[in-house]
Amino acid sequence: MPSVRRVSHAFLERQGLTTVFGNPGSNELPFLAGLPDGFRYVLGLHEGAVVGMADGYAQATGRPVLVNLHAAAGSGNAVGALTNAVASRTPLVVVAGQQVRPAIGPEANLASVDAPALMKPLVGWSAEPACAADVPRALAQAVFEARLQRRPTYLSVPYDDWSADAGDNALAVLDRRVLRASVPDGAQGRWLAERVAAAERPALVLGGDIDSAGRFDDAVRLAERLGGPVWAAPSLFRLPFPNRHPLFRGVLPAGIASVAEAFEGHDLVLVLGAPVFRYHEHRPGRYLPEGTRLIQVTEDASAAARAPMGEALVADPGAVLDLLLESPGASGAPAGPPRPVPEPLTAEGPGLHPEEVFAALREEMPGDTAYVVESTSTNAAWWRQMDLRRQGSYYFPAAGGLGFGLPAAVGVAMAQPGRPVAGVIGDGSANYGITALWTAAQHRVPLTVVLLRNGTYGALRWFGGLLGVPDAPGMDIPGLDFTRIAEGYGVRARHAGSVAELRALLAERPEGPRLIQVDTVLTTPS
Repeated sequence: MPSVRRVSHAFLERQGLTTVFGNPGSNELPFLAGLPDGFRYVLGLHEGAVVGMADGYAQATGRPVLVNLHAAAGSGNAVGALTNAVASRTPLVVVAGQQVRPAIGPEANLASVDAPALMKPLVGWSAEPACAADVPRALAQAVFEARLQRRPTYLSVPYDDWSADAGDNALAVLDRRVLRASVPDGAQGRWLAERVAAAERPALVLGGDIDSAGRFDDAVRLAERLGGPVWAAPSLFRLPFPNRHPLFRGVLPAGIASVAEAFEGHDLVLVLGAPVFRYHEHRPGRYLPEGTRLIQVTEDASAAARAPMGEALVADPGAVLDLLLESPGASGAPAGPPRPVPEPLTAEGPGLHPEEVFAALREEMPGDTAYVVESTSTNAAWWRQMDLRRQGSYYFPAAGGLGFGLPAAVGVAMAQPGRPVAGVIGDGSANYGITALWTAAQHRVPLTVVLLRNGTYGALRWFGGLLGVPDAPGMDIPGLDFTRIAEGYGVRARHAGSVAELRALLAERPEGPRLIQVDTVLTTPS
């Protein structure tokens, strides 16, 4: 009779979850024993970096990925990183080790008390099987729930379960498939198409789900057909539209009043693949201008239910794109050439202006580079200088939790070894996921990390000004040399002291990972 471990490994192999990101403890070793030859275990030195790498990998591949964490302590270390995966709707399957069953009740060391509740309300589903024989079925549910909900799931498994007999019925899980179709029915499709066709001044708001689903180019076709302005939804984690396209108006500001101001003069706002809306700055006001109607299309039923205004259709935004592109209606005017990139601002005194750095990236890195960005104080400079025209070109921490950028860049590069990947990371952010450099070195990941060092938490200083507390303590971080840190983890590192030196370094094409540290002046994020 097969063991629980053997059936579980076979199920994961059939589902394509053969890359495992983890940092194991004693509770996890029985699951990891005897991994089949086709599996790859990616070791991270901290659970936050483990989840960040898995998040980037799953986003870049578009498929669920397995994360292996150590009981309550390891899961707790990963919670902060998990918030970004939840907000970006990344299908992570987290399997955590638990003490042997007889040791859970007495709360022996490394027992996770009430393990299913540990990750709530972050994960979309969590469980600890009631008996060993139910582990393969529960593991399958974790995979299918993550895939269907596009949200992390969590399964706690007592480590003595893995060697137990699975029972004959457990083999039935190997042939399971769970499919989902979310195409609007005829009446829903006609209703939506009629509303869009009747709009005289439509505006389009696109969310990161459009890029995640591979519908970047289709979104361009729809925008050009409608002929109205296009915004990216606030708190953007993926870029769903070319940022220099003449119809693109940028990322919506993340305040209630600011969003309403942007929509002035439009009778219809069509939101595809985004919550309505993920506000950040507290700018109270009307949700929408007088006479403006909003229709949201999202696969996320929870996002549709919690929206404070407008109408919602819970459906695949890609299917709706197809429907609207096939509906009769006049095409818009030709889009015209991309908007030109302005000359980069320059710094006065020591250090480069971030725009000089981003101009160098734009001109020296290949045009299909995928950028993983976690430098929030340089947002305005980033969007002024970059020219991103391809799907999957931009990744950002969806929940704003620091520590995503550097590990996610490693994960994206591992998922797409044939595509150039660059991490653009601030010095404040880098410290949260710095251990990912070791993993990059061990796997010789082809990754460029551009480390922007300004010696302070720039975005926090900007927010302090908004809140009227510019003199709060704990905002400066002097004395950090990331070239020495990177070399300690096995990553080749250089310091670029000028634009010419930076451009020369970026023009090189090393095989493994590298870090380029650049001193920059402080700028405001918007």
